[in-house]
Amino acid sequence: MSGARTSAPAAPANADQESQDYVTVLVGAQLFGIPVLQVQDVLGRQAITRVPLGPPAVAGALNLRGRIVTAIDTSACLGLRAADTAPAEATISIVVEHRGELYSLIVDQVGEVMPVDIASLEANPLTLDPSWRDISRGVHKLQERLMVVLDIAALLDRVVAIPA
Repeated sequence: MSGARTSAPAAPANADQESQDYVTVLVGAQLFGIPVLQVQDVLGRQAITRVPLGPPAVAGALNLRGRIVTAIDTSACLGLRAADTAPAEATISIVVEHRGELYSLIVDQVGEVMPVDIASLEANPLTLDPSWRDISRGVHKLQERLMVVLDIAALLDRVVAIPA
């Protein structure tokens, strides 16, 4: 078994809500949504120090107000760029927390905070790349495009081996 998710997306923690707010980001040409409550900060260009012998998708580390933050090359994680190719110079990062640590997800562009009707969240389509199914909570069909909802915990667990 590949471990791909085939069940319907989990119900939101607050079932009384009719919409979920997402920070929208572009990685390559694909639109992704990150639940807004998981976003700690949005950073412009930052100096990233390469970490020797780190996992391929780890771009390096950066200093965020005195705290060392692991920078994750989201394009490489998603197979949209070779892991040994450096991210673009003009990078934007979304800072998220996972298991008590901060991570900076390097993306190509940050869009808006978008409220989306919870009922429109659909299970991952069978045609979604298998490597994306494991890190997606589902998809929203928007007017012009498809927004893949990232499962930040699954993405980071895949990239960084963190003891439970």
